[in-house]
Amino acid sequence: MVTALRCFFRYLRNKERISNDLAAAVPAVANWSLSSLPKYLPAGAVQRVLRKCDRRTSLGKRDYAILMLLARLGLRGGEVAGLNLGDIDWSSSQISIHGKGGSHVSMPLPADVGEAIAVYLRCRPRCSNRRVFVRGRAPFVAFSNSTAVTGIVRRALNHAGVESVCKGAHIFRHSLATELLRRGSSLEEIGEVLRHQSPNTTAIYAKVDLTSLRSIALPWQGGTR
Repeated sequence: MVTALRCFFRYLRNKERISNDLAAAVPAVANWSLSSLPKYLPAGAVQRVLRKCDRRTSLGKRDYAILMLLARLGLRGGEVAGLNLGDIDWSSSQISIHGKGGSHVSMPLPADVGEAIAVYLRCRPRCSNRRVFVRGRAPFVAFSNSTAVTGIVRRALNHAGVESVCKGAHIFRHSLATELLRRGSSLEEIGEVLRHQSPNTTAIYAKVDLTSLRSIALPWQGGTR
C-alpha cells in the first residue's frame, strides 16, 4: 500500500496536478527482524497434497516430483526450476543444488524423491533442453524462473483442498523446518538442511516450538490471569 501511494503521488506530480513532493512524506513501514511467525502446513496437510497428485499423467508425475523436492528437501522454487539433468548422481544418490548467491552444495537424494524424479523422466517430453523440468506442452522449454513452480504449488494446494495463507514454494520449506523441529532436530541441523548461511535465519523457527518456550517462560507478575 505504501509503495502504491508513493507511485500515485509521483504520478500526480509528473502530471503537474500537485506541486509538492508528497511521495517523500509517506513514512516507511516499520519492519522488525524475527517479528513474525513462519507460515507452515501441518505434516498431515503436506502428505494430503502429495497424495492428491494425479500421477497417471505426465504432468501429474512432473508436478509430484517437484512437490517431493520441495517437501522432502526444502528446496526453493528457483532451485527446483534450475535443476539440470547432470545435477543428479544416480550412482551415489546425490543431487547438486545451485542455491542463492551462486552457492553450490551436494545433498543426499532420498529414495522416494529419486523414484519420483525417475518416473517423471521416463515420460518427460523428448527435447534437447538439459533442465530436468520442462513445460508440458510444446515448445518444451525449461521454466524461466520460480513462477511456474509457484503455480504448480498453488494448483496442488487447491486440488487437495488445503487452506494456506501462503501458496508459494516456500510454504513447504517452512513446513519441513517446523516438522524437523517437532521431531527433535536442533536449529543447527535444520540450518544445514535448509542451507542457511546465517544462524539468525534459522532462529525464527524457535518461535514455533511452543512446548520448549513454555519451559523457559518466566512467571507473569500479575498472576495467572
